[in-house]
Amino acid sequence: MGFLSVIFMNFFGFDMVIFLAAILNGAVYYFLKRNSDKLHGMMHHTIYVPHFHLSRAETNEQVARLCEEDVIALNSTAGKLYSLFINITGIFPLLGILGTVISLLGLVSDMENVTGNFYGALTSTFWGLIFAILFKFLDGVISPQIESNERSVQIFLEQNSNEDIKAAKPSVTEELSQEKPAEDIPEVTDVEIVTEEYASEVPPVMIGANSDEE
Repeated sequence: MGFLSVIFMNFFGFDMVIFLAAILNGAVYYFLKRNSDKLHGMMHHTIYVPHFHLSRAETNEQVARLCEEDVIALNSTAGKLYSLFINITGIFPLLGILGTVISLLGLVSDMENVTGNFYGALTSTFWGLIFAILFKFLDGVISPQIESNERSVQIFLEQNSNEDIKAAKPSVTEELSQEKPAEDIPEVTDVEIVTEEYASEVPPVMIGANSDEE
């Protein structure tokens, strides 16, 4: 019996569950990669400028059109897809072990089909390990980009926050100046002028009194 015929002999048995899980995880990875590439392209204009053939002015226009809500939504979607991808990847070895146990239980109940049940136990473990290794490799490809996007989004949000604070400072100052009324300065109406006649009535200061007495 050839190798290919052996590994596919239980394809329409429990191995079908493993293949369906692999198709689902492949679809999750596809949408995750597309979402991450889109977010990376948006953040690349912000963090690393100029980008490819674009001039600085064109890059600044694209950055100005970025919306925080869109960036946060894309980053959140990428995080959810990546979490789902990691969780599905982790169950493939468990699915292989489960297929092996089910095949061995069938071996106990059906002693006449010993060879078929034994091969079924081996193929379930085989496909579980194959898909676990494959998706683990893909995880190593996508995880650096996910981390890079996380850092870029954080920098983008911090830059926007600082710009909002700077833009808000003049308006706050204007509001405070408008709210605080100008203090009333008392007006000087009457100024008393000391005349020479009044000044003559003031007794002179005896500067050398003590020296004369000595």
